[in-house]
Amino acid sequence: REQKLDILRQACHLGGISDWQAIQPNDKEDWINQRDGLFDTLLPLAPEKKKDLNARSVFSTYSLGVATSRDAFLYNYSQDVLRESVQRTIAYYNAQRIKLSDSPDYQVQKDATQIVWNDMFDVMAARNEVISLDEAKLTFGMYRPFNKMDFLYQKNLIQRTYQQLTLFPTPDYENLCICVSGAGGRQEFTCFISSIIPDLNMLHSGTQCFPLYWYEENKQEQASDLFGNANANRYKRRDGVTDWMLREVRSRFSGARSLTKEDIFYYVYGLLHSTDYRERFADDLRKSLPRIPIVERVEDFMAFSQAGRALAALHLGYEGYPAPEGVVVTTAEQPASMDEYDYYRVEKMTFPKGVKAKSDTIHYNSRIIISGIPSEAYDYVVNGKSAIDWIIERYQVTTDKNSGIVNDPNAWSQEQGKPRYILDLLLSVIHVSLESQRIIATLPRLTTL
Repeated sequence: REQKLDILRQACHLGGISDWQAIQPNDKEDWINQRDGLFDTLLPLAPEKKKDLNARSVFSTYSLGVATSRDAFLYNYSQDVLRESVQRTIAYYNAQRIKLSDSPDYQVQKDATQIVWNDMFDVMAARNEVISLDEAKLTFGMYRPFNKMDFLYQKNLIQRTYQQLTLFPTPDYENLCICVSGAGGRQEFTCFISSIIPDLNMLHSGTQCFPLYWYEENKQEQASDLFGNANANRYKRRDGVTDWMLREVRSRFSGARSLTKEDIFYYVYGLLHSTDYRERFADDLRKSLPRIPIVERVEDFMAFSQAGRALAALHLGYEGYPAPEGVVVTTAEQPASMDEYDYYRVEKMTFPKGVKAKSDTIHYNSRIIISGIPSEAYDYVVNGKSAIDWIIERYQVTTDKNSGIVNDPNAWSQEQGKPRYILDLLLSVIHVSLESQRIIATLPRLTTL
């Protein structure tokens, strides 16, 4: 931006610019950052039709993350606050529904402190549909990278679930999803893996999720048995990776019958982290969902797959690693009158005064300082920010300006029974950042692209 403005300043006016260059759009109507067509010859991750078992693509289905349209009411670090906020908005909806039922000319009141009322509630209230809290739908959601919160996965309170109910039909069903940034964004391509329900805005331009499995509902089966237990036969598990893709990979390599769909799943995750891949197809990945090559050598395929497994293990278990060697935590003495939860309480982590980026020091709170953070730890970037910056941004006390709902990450520490949770999370993510960079550096080169 500054370079462009500098050119204009020096020219003073358009007539002062002599080296104009004529450009013509290509067949994709790209005027700048033009794609060259090689990307289109690669294998698509996404099928043309979702849940197509015969698709000629890597995955048989995919989905956007959930779009609640009322995040403040459906996500919180405290399950108690979440439950109270949901009950408050449900009570308000039902009261308005009853008034509308009693008087069709009634103008619904939309008090932003109580509810986020939109067209979804308009339709439900017109039908006189009752809403009640389903405690079984209380679970966890991946709100942003490295940031999980308590979440109410209740369909009649969520604006759009998209296909997430086939990926995670209930909180009891396990899955893994490779999540990628949506097409049409200005930011660089990014990806992240999740084992819990991802939010639409976890990654920019609309998070797109490619699952290891998806679940097909048998609607003839009851949701629960006579004793209220979930019916394990209600959903049939399907593979996310297609049979076609498995045959395609095996056909490329002699003696590769032992390759599995899981190997392919992790191959995709490893390859999407390749610097060669991201640089070569940067323009395509801003405008299209990923397409991938199959490398020529089986040794390289397995190297990508093994790296993908290692990255997935890091990113799924991001809470559980010790601080890297050299990172120092300096603490003041804990007063006898202060309990551990208060001692480790965080309001907002900060860098030293005057420092904005890649600082080797973070002030956790007035009692705790982390120092010795390697600058390269900030080079691991997800969704436009370093993983460290995501922790600093997301783990601070906030108040929603419309509803007044307080979202306090220290409540999560208490809920988990871990006073040091946020501090240990930051230290762990520093480790994850460095180790991710190390693994990515070992990926095979994609010299044929």
